[in-house]
Amino acid sequence: MSTAPPPQHCPTPRELDDLELLSTGALAPTSSFNAPGSPVTLTLPPELVEAGTVELVDPEGLPLALVSATATGEWTVKPLTHAQFGPYRRLYLTPDEARKLHAGRTFVPVADPLTAAQISRLREAGPVTLLALVGAGTPSLSPVGLVRATLAAAEQLDAEVVAVPLAAHDDAEADHALGVQVVANYAGPDPVLALPEPSAEDEAYPAEIQAIVDFDSPPEDRQGLVLFFTGLSGSGKSTLARALMDRILEAGERTVTSLDGDVVRRNLSAGLTFSREDRETNIRRIGWVAAEISRHGGIAVCSPIAPFDETRQQVRSMVDEAGGAFFLVHVATPLEECERRDRKGLYAKARRGEIPEFTGISSPYEEPADAAVRVDTTGRTIEDCLDEVIRALNEQGYLHPTA
Repeated sequence: MSTAPPPQHCPTPRELDDLELLSTGALAPTSSFNAPGSPVTLTLPPELVEAGTVELVDPEGLPLALVSATATGEWTVKPLTHAQFGPYRRLYLTPDEARKLHAGRTFVPVADPLTAAQISRLREAGPVTLLALVGAGTPSLSPVGLVRATLAAAEQLDAEVVAVPLAAHDDAEADHALGVQVVANYAGPDPVLALPEPSAEDEAYPAEIQAIVDFDSPPEDRQGLVLFFTGLSGSGKSTLARALMDRILEAGERTVTSLDGDVVRRNLSAGLTFSREDRETNIRRIGWVAAEISRHGGIAVCSPIAPFDETRQQVRSMVDEAGGAFFLVHVATPLEECERRDRKGLYAKARRGEIPEFTGISSPYEEPADAAVRVDTTGRTIEDCLDEVIRALNEQGYLHPTA
């Protein structure tokens, strides 16, 4: 009798980094998720927790490991394979591989680009191996940017480079202890040199590294940007979003893509219903596309209702992970005014019960507490409201004052 395969789950970027360290022994003696006192945790949907055994896969569906629940709440890890592709994948060594290849060297953890003063100090340390700590949330640059900057420093030192996916867990003390543990596992019996933070007078980078930093961390007015308008139907968010898009295009300095809710439903989300689940799927699709636009330095303008904070936070995380900036505009026109306008007759239908789960009537709208700007369009011209949004964008450096 055949046994059904275990359900699959794609972890978050942080969890994927933790999984790789668990699988390679970099977190030894820790060998499971959710170990007591460890920040290395795995969160699974309730229905998967009940399954007992889950297959963890990467975003493309490659099976990476089987995890099994224990009576103590831990998830033991049985590795299946490791990530096959990705920038500088050849540098992602296991601790065993690193110790064998780089025995006798001093191991130096690196989470930021090395300054000229730090490189000069390392020349006195003898042969070194630079451990580029590229896990989610750890480096100041993108993982690729940090590896490039570390390789540039290594050329000046005749050093070796190993990439280590050491993620941050929003607990500075626990993350420090975890970093010490991981670095010790990579170094083994060889010495570890922890560089102090550079002083103000020693913050200059060599020209080659400065060029990498400038490319990886463009100024705000050149950074990928997601302008996300949220508000009730009829609040004016789509009109305001289109007006802002026109203003940016007229300035002639940035590329802009519109991801309007109705347009996306026709072209990206055809077939989805207006149930809560499908509406949230629609928002996540918008968020994913917008994040990819921001990854490549473009501006995405989105104007869905997006009534639930959890989904808006998911979109913000997608954009953050892509290296873009997320600018949330709450078009806070009150329900009474939106219903008075009711250009499409939607509120009237919702009041009659003809449209189920209609935001503001039979489904809630959760007002954002993290909006960059809040605009009420009641009794105001679009130009007046637009000026308020552009002023906030200029103040944060995302647009030139001429936009």
